[in-house]
Parts: sequence; C-alpha cells; structure tokens
Amino acid sequence: MEHAFASTSRWSSTFAEEVYAMNLSKIIELVKGTVIIDSGGETDITSVCSADLLSNVLRYGKKGALLVTCLNQPQVIRSAEISDIPAVLLALGGIPEKDMIALAREKNIVLITTLLPMYTTCGILYIAGLRSCAEECDA
Repeated sequence: MEHAFASTSRWSSTFAEEVYAMNLSKIIELVKGTVIIDSGGETDITSVCSADLLSNVLRYGKKGALLVTCLNQPQVIRSAEISDIPAVLLALGGIPEKDMIALAREKNIVLITTLLPMYTTCGILYIAGLRSCAEECDA
C-alpha cells in the first residue's frame, strides 16, 4: 500500500494541489471559532503554522499564515508580528491573557479561540485546502 504524504519537502506527494488563500471568516466558520479581537477588515490566510514553541513560529512562520497554538501569552502576538502573521487561533478553548488581548488589539492581529484541539483544527484546515507554512522549508 502506497502512502501519500502532504508535505513535498520530505516525502513525495500524490497531493499536487494548488495553494490558495482562504478568507479568515471561512476559517472561523470551519473551526467553530470565536473572535476575541477583529482587525476590522477582510483577511486572507495562505497557510497554517501550528506550534507551541515560539522559536518554531519565528523559523517557519510566513507572511499571511494563521498561527494555531495553545499558548495564551503576549509573546505569541509578538512572534506573530515579527513573522507577519495576521491572525492567531487559540485551540482547546484557550483563554488569552489580558496583556495578549491588549497587544493583539494594538498590533491589529486577529485573535480567535476554538474548543477544538490543535490536531483537529489543523486537519479541518488541511482538508479545506490550506497547507503548512513549513512545507516549503528544508527539513
């Protein structure tokens, strides 16, 4: 039985799908998310970065990505800002700290929560067509 992996950076893939952008409102709908801070405009997401190590966000994060994490501290927003990530999604019903909310508002970074686990959230977004921000990186 042949396995088909999504990442083209490590394994050959039978999924040669075109990468496209998805509107953040569609993502919120798919993961049954709740918006904590809204940017006030339309936001297109081109990939997903899922990490609880902020060093991985800084290494693999891409402009236009959605950051999915369980971390609820302001450092997440700072890492998103450095990586040009316009939106952060807290999985497992994460409740953001007050300082995180204030910084997201100041930096105009969308902040969302979902009750879903990170794995399920990323799976839903993958099935919907979004890919990992790390797929093009050498491993």
